[in-house]
Amino acid sequence: MTWRGSTDVKDRIFAALPYLLPLIEVLPFGKFMLGQFPILGIIYLPLEPLISLYRLPFVGLIIFFVLFLAVVRNPQISHFVRFNTMQAILLDILLVLGRLLLPILVQALGVNLLTETLYNIVFLGILAACGYSMIQSLMGRYAEIPSLSQAVYSQVP
Repeated sequence: MTWRGSTDVKDRIFAALPYLLPLIEVLPFGKFMLGQFPILGIIYLPLEPLISLYRLPFVGLIIFFVLFLAVVRNPQISHFVRFNTMQAILLDILLVLGRLLLPILVQALGVNLLTETLYNIVFLGILAACGYSMIQSLMGRYAEIPSLSQAVYSQVP
């Protein structure tokens, strides 16, 4: 995507922050990966206060609606921040779908190499997407994730 105006430091920081939502949401998918490679848990040490807050009932749902209604649908906020917020929300929606479908698969097949691999793919995929998007946002660039970014462009005018 080309620039739709310049981004200042404040916009870059606010554009990167919503990616903390899927980063926290993906943590349960990392149980196998973090069990095998506990050093990866270092990524989550700075997020521990947010993770403990996120465990309270309905906090995730409240954050979701606040981000969607107060940020994405607010034309007074820069397009850059709204784009990144919507992309983080869509990543979060994909995680919710994964949380609904993968336990059914585990119940049907049991815990084996296939199910562990699926959990690891979801975990590493979201971790990579969030890391890439946060870095791109902090650099003032639009993070282009195939298919997902097209959906975001259709939702954020």
